[in-house]
Amino acid sequence: MQADCVLEAWRNHETELRAYLIHRLRDAYAADDLLQIIFLRAMQQGTHFCTLDNTRAWLFQVARNALTDQFRLTKTFTELSDDLAVTENNDRGPIDELDACIARNLAGMSKDDREIIGQCDLLGIKQQTYASVRGLSLVAVKSRLLRARKRLRSAISNHCEVNFDESGKVCCHTPRNQNP
Repeated sequence: MQADCVLEAWRNHETELRAYLIHRLRDAYAADDLLQIIFLRAMQQGTHFCTLDNTRAWLFQVARNALTDQFRLTKTFTELSDDLAVTENNDRGPIDELDACIARNLAGMSKDDREIIGQCDLLGIKQQTYASVRGLSLVAVKSRLLRARKRLRSAISNHCEVNFDESGKVCCHTPRNQNP
């Protein structure tokens, strides 16, 4: 009979399941509620439950799923007060604003500097690939890229005033000269 195998499995694992649920929920009453749901799901399996190889594993899987459902249903939300103003912020971040300054200064660099920074830094081509395509050694590419980055950094410092916040991140900049 179906009820007999469910009841036997339940007697064997109910205490363990309850302890697991209490540990996860930190609330014995909520654990007991979920325990009833798990028992009902086992009963709903009918004769299929009696054919399971590992009823304990099945019960714990159902318990984990029930916990997940419980956590999804009990998400806490904080109500916002009605007096908060809704503002749309279309401003770009300070780092994003630097793109114009970088583009202006990159345009004023040599063709070789523009190419290596454009390929390796802006397009994300690996230095080894860049070296292979150009017939250069990896060491030569690393050296050229380092020198090009230093020249770009110097140009940006000369043409843009970059300010940093307390954590060392770019907070804002002011273009000093539109023509590098």
